[in-house]
Amino acid sequence: MNKNYSLEDLSLIAAEIISSAKSKTLLFYGEMGVGKTTLIKEICKELKVQDSISSPTFSLVNEYQTSTNEKVFHFDFYRIKDLEEALDMGIEEYFYNNDWCLIEWPGNIENLLPLEAVEVNLTILDNRKRNIQLK
Repeated sequence: MNKNYSLEDLSLIAAEIISSAKSKTLLFYGEMGVGKTTLIKEICKELKVQDSISSPTFSLVNEYQTSTNEKVFHFDFYRIKDLEEALDMGIEEYFYNNDWCLIEWPGNIENLLPLEAVEVNLTILDNRKRNIQLK
């Protein structure tokens, strides 16, 4: 997938990511302000998350429940100090439980990421448009 999109297209983009992803672990790459959290919120809506969705910037992870009793884990590793901090929180257990794992700032824990994870690369085209590439 390689598409340009606007906010109006977010629900379609989120649905396409879910249907085309070959893994439930999605790695969101992009600069600050590109819309990673906004896209993750839309993906959570598409997955029928029932909880309030917010960025786990200070807690590192938020757990959400879907209407079909699936779990969705939303990670934000922007403020992580070192890999030991991620290991201490049991990161490997999250990644290998077949639950959705949506990860912002995955580059900060690069050595711990599952090999089969899907990269979601976001770039700003202008203040109304973004580009998304899935790898």
